[in-house]
Amino acid sequence: MTRDYFGENEMFGNLLKSKKIATVILASILSVSVISQAAADGITWTSRTSAADHGWRSVAYGNGLFVAVSSDGANRVMTSTDGITWTSRTAAADNDWRSVAYGNGLWVAVSTGGANRVMTSTDGITWTGRTAAENKFWYSVAYGNGLWVAVSNDGAVMTSTDGITWTGRIAATANSWLSVAYGNGLFVAVSNSGTGNRVMSSPDGITWTSRASAADNNWYSVAYGNGLWVAVSASGIGNRVMSSPDGINWTSRTSAADNNWISVAYGNGLWVAVSETVAANQVMTSPDGITWTGRTAATGVLWNSVTYGDGLWVAVSISGTGNRVMTSGETSTTTAARVAAANAEAVRVAEAARVAAVNAEAARKAKEQRELTEILALIPSIGELTLSLGETTKSLYSTKCVKGKKTKYVKKGAKCPKGYVKK
Repeated sequence: MTRDYFGENEMFGNLLKSKKIATVILASILSVSVISQAAADGITWTSRTSAADHGWRSVAYGNGLFVAVSSDGANRVMTSTDGITWTSRTAAADNDWRSVAYGNGLWVAVSTGGANRVMTSTDGITWTGRTAAENKFWYSVAYGNGLWVAVSNDGAVMTSTDGITWTGRIAATANSWLSVAYGNGLFVAVSNSGTGNRVMSSPDGITWTSRASAADNNWYSVAYGNGLWVAVSASGIGNRVMSSPDGINWTSRTSAADNNWISVAYGNGLWVAVSETVAANQVMTSPDGITWTGRTAATGVLWNSVTYGDGLWVAVSISGTGNRVMTSGETSTTTAARVAAANAEAVRVAEAARVAAVNAEAARKAKEQRELTEILALIPSIGELTLSLGETTKSLYSTKCVKGKKTKYVKKGAKCPKGYVKK
């Protein structure tokens, strides 16, 4: 039940005329009503401690969980529910894990080496090794329309309907495919090799067609969002971004800087890309995938992957000491806790103001009572004063007439009634 502090009584309403109290209450209300956008826009980034200083190659979000995979270290998986606090998990094998994705209740990761170059998990915590279609250097995996698709940097494609059993497919060309994504009924992959054919697309993940990239750059990452495909590159001069409305026809775009852009993602109306070039602007953002603005990363390390989930941007790095994660924004749980705290503070301030108003009114009344008491102490009792005045008035303006025990007053100079004697 919400208490109506403002309409509760006239006294409190009158007290609000005080500019000081009104300002405090208004500030509290605004702190609750306005949801902070400062970090939810991919502009302001905060350094976080990863579960271990491993080479974190990929991060993804799904079902309330962030999951990252590493190419080295003892525990090559880490998870987080809020993107801030991370926990080490044991991978199915100590492989060079390069990509992780979530889809249809399943986590899938792929690697460039090892006996089982695929691993799956239903919860992101416990992982099981799976046999890849071929022992290729699997660099990227994506899920869409009921199908898992993985691409390799040695020209291969494999698909799976369940993430467990995989089938080899023929790529459009034997390029070094580094990234694959799904969107709007289409799978798209990009490469860092080939001539005029560094993009391929497929409506079903099985049959692939070569597409001409906007430039023969080293395209490292591709993503889909809000009706647009965007890819980023680690080479090129002033053209390290390309975009496409259909995944087929591509147009060069000017990146915020000629950095080695390794990963791009879309979320909440914003495109964000991260770079492994340690420079002034290791992050760049765009509202439309066309015009890009450089942003400062939390720390100058080799950022390799970025993702968005539940109001939070998360990026991971392959270098750094105690700072291989950075975030921008906040999850819905964090937002709810912050708003709840702000609400509690607003209620506390309003209650304090109400109590102050009550106390002020009580103090005012007490002061008035004291002043009245002091005044009354300086004069005779009201009864005595009234009697004295009455007698004085009668003696000045009338004649007293007595008959036994009876007394009457008549006008000055008039005769007393019959039977009464003048006194």
